[in-house]
Amino acid sequence: MNSLDDYLLGVVNDHNRRLDVLFHILASLYGPDKLVLKARKAGVVRQVKSGRIGDRLLALERLIFDEATLQSAPAKEDFEKVFARCEEELANIVARRTVEMELDQKVAVKMRDRQNEFTEEMRREILKESRGPETSSTMKKLAELEALETKGLRASALGLVRPSQLSEVVGQDRAISSLMAKIGTRYPQHVILYGPPGVGKTTVARLVLEHIKSLGGDAFAEDAPFIEVDATTLRWDPREVTNPLLGSVHDPIYQGAHREYADDAVPEPKIGMVTKAHGGVLFLDEIGELDTMLLNKLLKVLEDKRIFFESSYYDEDDPRVPRYVKKLFSEGAPADFILIGATTRQPEDIPLAIRSRCSEVYFEPLSAGQIADIVSQAAERLSVGLEKDVAQTISDYTIEARKAVQLLLDCYGLAMQARPQEEIVRITLEDFRQCARLNRLSKAVRVKAGKEAEIGRVFGLGVSGFLGSCLEIEATVYEAAEKGKGHWRFNEAAGEMARDSVFNAGSVIRGLLGRDLNDCDVHVNVVGGGKIDGPSAGLAITLALYSALEKRPLRSDTAITGEISIRGRIKPVGGIPEKLYGALRADMKRVLIPCENAVDVPVELRDKLEIVEVASIAEALDYVL
Repeated sequence: MNSLDDYLLGVVNDHNRRLDVLFHILASLYGPDKLVLKARKAGVVRQVKSGRIGDRLLALERLIFDEATLQSAPAKEDFEKVFARCEEELANIVARRTVEMELDQKVAVKMRDRQNEFTEEMRREILKESRGPETSSTMKKLAELEALETKGLRASALGLVRPSQLSEVVGQDRAISSLMAKIGTRYPQHVILYGPPGVGKTTVARLVLEHIKSLGGDAFAEDAPFIEVDATTLRWDPREVTNPLLGSVHDPIYQGAHREYADDAVPEPKIGMVTKAHGGVLFLDEIGELDTMLLNKLLKVLEDKRIFFESSYYDEDDPRVPRYVKKLFSEGAPADFILIGATTRQPEDIPLAIRSRCSEVYFEPLSAGQIADIVSQAAERLSVGLEKDVAQTISDYTIEARKAVQLLLDCYGLAMQARPQEEIVRITLEDFRQCARLNRLSKAVRVKAGKEAEIGRVFGLGVSGFLGSCLEIEATVYEAAEKGKGHWRFNEAAGEMARDSVFNAGSVIRGLLGRDLNDCDVHVNVVGGGKIDGPSAGLAITLALYSALEKRPLRSDTAITGEISIRGRIKPVGGIPEKLYGALRADMKRVLIPCENAVDVPVELRDKLEIVEVASIAEALDYVL
């Protein structure tokens, strides 16, 4: 055989081996049995087994491309082109089959995992239905909670000594009568209660409502609620995520709606205290501390007598929305109530928007005698005995009824520890002294009236909150080292208006005595460094300077208030009731006030104090010298 024949034989053998490989790949893809069936269906079984390369290549094309139009074997010069076409398509088929196999494997894994999860969830549901939501842990906690319910303190001491009827409230007859007149009618009004802390504002409001209900009036039903809330503890979000006072809407996705609402994408409205107080009283303690924006929203509720809810998630046409939710969104929640606000702030510190909608009731500060009566009543309710002067001594250390009762309870505990064998506990003065040392107490009223008249010393009157107090003012005057260049000194902490009162006093003294205080070194001191908000100490300062200049002593049982003008006239001032109560606590016998303040004097105090109305410095001198 020559070299050409060898070459041609080699080429034929290469084509056959190439065809064998391609048929083998097809068999591995479809499987031998399926490949035979495919060959029969295509009618190429004879060509597959043929010894001719062209016939086998035709059969390969028919099997790969499923083209029935291929009937004749390709020519020799087209073998390479057909081989390339078949190999490329076969590579695509192998790639697709590989990807499909990988996907099938992943799908099978996912299906198996999902099946396992579904099986486990179904198992849990079946167990839950069979035994309920309880577990050994939850049952144990339930048992602990039920055990706690069977225990508790025998009684709350503060609850025991708190007045249970209006007749037991001490020192607030005028406030009770005023409050009754404002909410005890057929058409009750909103009210703001002003007064110092610890004088019974909350207790009186609750008892007045109970008394009105017992009378069977038209305004309040027998089951009218009394909802109490402290404005200092209210926490709300301007976005209305939460608002315990007015109510809020919990959206189903972000704001924690209940599951039955969240599953159906239904917003859940929650009513607030204004709705819970419907038909009754909403008592808002420390109303002066309420957030301004929240207060404005509350005013809107007072006008509409309803609270309305909004939510972008609400769809009134959604059949899954409960009727309760639809009613709240379409009609709102009722909020027709009487607002009683309480505050320790001055009226001018309360926003005018709320003051204009409310009547005002003023609670009086308690005198020392009233505090002593409250202590005696509390001791009687506690069934304890009091040594003589214990109640009066306690009243010297506080001006609040609540604090006085707490001190009594402290003494009660100390007495029980010291004398456990006593059947009836008796509190002694020594028990209170020990209590005062332990609590580091000091007397509430440090300035007291004296018996001896003194030069350059006088008692003014001031107000802090709703509490009046006596201010000890003293003055000294010396000849200046150089005439016309005297120095003036006054408490820096007393305030600018009080400083102006000193200069006004200098002008009055010059007109009264003909002496220029610029020729003197003048020192005016408010003992204790108290701040004087306003010009009300002007008369007292003038009298102290007059006494120091003329060396004439002033009475120590007389307190003074009033603004002094540069012409010696006495102008009206504020806080007269509170100042008079402060003078009473300081054991003052006489109080000088401006004539124009005569109408501000509480009637009951005229029997306890000598109250003198004066119009000029000349009149005032007649009562203090």
